[in-house]
Amino acid sequence: MIDLLKVIFESSRKSSRTRTWHQHVVPYEDGWAVRREGNKRITSKHRKQSTAVRKAKSIARKKKADVIIHRADGTIRDRISYD
Repeated sequence: MIDLLKVIFESSRKSSRTRTWHQHVVPYEDGWAVRREGNKRITSKHRKQSTAVRKAKSIARKKKADVIIHRADGTIRDRISYD
């Protein structure tokens, strides 16, 4: 029984994707949003891009991740690494 549980546990660990904590600053409605890479939902919403960048940097520093800043057209403008 224990061997069976070990096999199931090991296989579930291998199949799960490692999630990152990279933070994207993206255009959102009439302002800007911070969104964790891979998430559909936003982390926070801001009127100015500079405020969104500040929030993303704060999260990325704590999680040792990157901040990816997008332009209004969605293309990537800059990437800041905190790892």
